[in-house]
Amino acid sequence: METKLKMIYWKGDKFWVGKLLEHPEIMTQGKTLEELEENMKDAYILMTIEDVPENHEVREFLLNL
Repeated sequence: METKLKMIYWKGDKFWVGKLLEHPEIMTQGKTLEELEENMKDAYILMTIEDVPENHEVREFLLNL
């Protein structure tokens, strides 16, 4: 299946950074634009995968910002 997505991106201090317009919660970075695009594809697949095993676990953690 082919899915066409739009990514906004910019050059940070050290890396290219991008996020998906259709899924703004999916954001990643790369040393090059090509690496950024590959990382974005991987992040999209990981964030949208639906086949979580029935015997999965849930863990809560604390994030200090």
